[in-house]
Amino acid sequence: MPRYEFRCRTCGDTFEVSRPMSESSAPASCPAGHDDTAKLLSTVAVGGTSSAPA
Repeated sequence: MPRYEFRCRTCGDTFEVSRPMSESSAPASCPAGHDDTAKLLSTVAVGGTSSAPA
């Protein structure tokens, strides 16, 4: 299940929420109970190596 990162505008905490992609844009309350949160853009890390032909 995807994880989405949010930041609370009231207390400044950053937290993650696991939810289905169909609910990705749904609002989330922070763990302290505040409702004024913003979904953060996150980067996806992809492992691997690449090499240029010699």
